[in-house]
Amino acid sequence: MLVINILVYGVLGLISGSFLNVVIHRLPNRQSIITPRSHCPQCEHVLRPWELIPVVSYLLLGGKCSQCRLSIPWRYPGVEILTGVLFIFTRLLQPSQTTIGIVFDLVFVSLLVALTMIDIDTFRLPDILVGYVAATGLMKIIILAEPNFWSGLIGAIGAGGVFFFISYFYPEGMGLGDVKLVAALGIYFGYPDVFYVIFLASFLGVIFGGISLLLRKKSLREPIPFGPFLAGASLLVLFGKELSTLYTYWF
Repeated sequence: MLVINILVYGVLGLISGSFLNVVIHRLPNRQSIITPRSHCPQCEHVLRPWELIPVVSYLLLGGKCSQCRLSIPWRYPGVEILTGVLFIFTRLLQPSQTTIGIVFDLVFVSLLVALTMIDIDTFRLPDILVGYVAATGLMKIIILAEPNFWSGLIGAIGAGGVFFFISYFYPEGMGLGDVKLVAALGIYFGYPDVFYVIFLASFLGVIFGGISLLLRKKSLREPIPFGPFLAGASLLVLFGKELSTLYTYWF
């Protein structure tokens, strides 16, 4: 059963990651994610079915377009592998979660991956993806009562309010996209879990910023996208309870 779960969720994650690559590339440019068909951004060669197999096609092509022979960015298979691994973790690290709960979490994880990559590229968190995070959380409340309505409401207003306060007085360091995402995470996680997310995200951001300064890869004046840290912290909280249980069991 373990091997089957790994294969099923891994393959599902790879396929989802392939679609997320389209979203990450096209959404910031306000292009349709449906049409035109997937193609090489350099020579516009329309990809054939065998060139669309996640990760495998990249390896078969040697990381290059079959027509113009220009390099395909490594991030394409990287996103596919990352999504595949996260899908496996979503299933294996939550063995007691219901099937519909897993579906919600898989959608949530996919949205986090897309938001992370887009924020790294553009320093923006598209409203439509943030809205989907909020909608997924709302559906989870309605169908599973996880979290309950008041917990989600307090989480959204409380966490979003804190970040709005920060962005109002320090707009250079906190954008409205971060405010909206935190409010959406408040709906998904509820109170008090969303504040664990904020704490962990801030901690990760400080660590990353400190290392970047030491390595002189960033200066104090250079902006750092906060979305990736919110996404990483969200995953830690999502999987945290089961990880703590496993740690207690084994050690």
